[in-house]
Amino acid sequence: MSRIKVIAGNWKMNKTASEATEFVNQLKANVKGAAAEVVVGVPFVCIPGVKKAVEGSNIKVAAQNMHFEEKGAFTGEVSGPMLADLGVEYVIIGHSERRQYFAETNETVNKKAHAAFKYGIIPIICVGESLAERENGVTADLVRYQVKTALLGLTEEQVKKTVIAYEPIWAIGTGKTATNEQANEVCAIIRNTVKELYGSNVSEAIRIQYGGSVNAATAKDLFSMSDIDGGLVGGASLKTEDFGKIVKYDA
Repeated sequence: MSRIKVIAGNWKMNKTASEATEFVNQLKANVKGAAAEVVVGVPFVCIPGVKKAVEGSNIKVAAQNMHFEEKGAFTGEVSGPMLADLGVEYVIIGHSERRQYFAETNETVNKKAHAAFKYGIIPIICVGESLAERENGVTADLVRYQVKTALLGLTEEQVKKTVIAYEPIWAIGTGKTATNEQANEVCAIIRNTVKELYGSNVSEAIRIQYGGSVNAATAKDLFSMSDIDGGLVGGASLKTEDFGKIVKYDA
């Protein structure tokens, strides 16, 4: 099965609303005609302006998080209906920074995945291990558990649409990158886990990204690996030229 690569930029807590709109207006020319699906994960306050700016282009918009409840006394949170009303197509769920700093758990990731689908938003679910966990040889078991818990209760059709991003925590923002073989090995573990749960049709359809200091120099070789279907890009997605080169890695 031929899977369309999906390359998403995770801007994290960067760019004001006006800066984001200006950036996307510049980015459109750099990614026009790309074979890969292009997504920008922007801060909540930037979503309205960015959605308007990407109209007529091949850029889709992701939120960086969401709450699993529809509404309620959750000060500072943003719900699925709020994102859906703005036309958001994707939402990043369970990023390691959310897990580390904001008490995100495998269980809340699962709740958010269900909520995303309820409101027509595709989740990009992040999984990955720390350096200590890799050195202790528990990467495979840990990632399998994260995937199984995240997907619990989702239907086959929902899982086919889901994007899973493998992000080794030790390679995020450190300049370190897993070797192509290391990255592909874990992405294959993720795909095999999905196969065990849902069968080969679903496992061949689901797209699995690699994230962790992806840049213009490493993208082509990473994305040519058998089980890597694009990337979740951090710092390099904040530069129009660099992100354009990553998106058009095969040009």
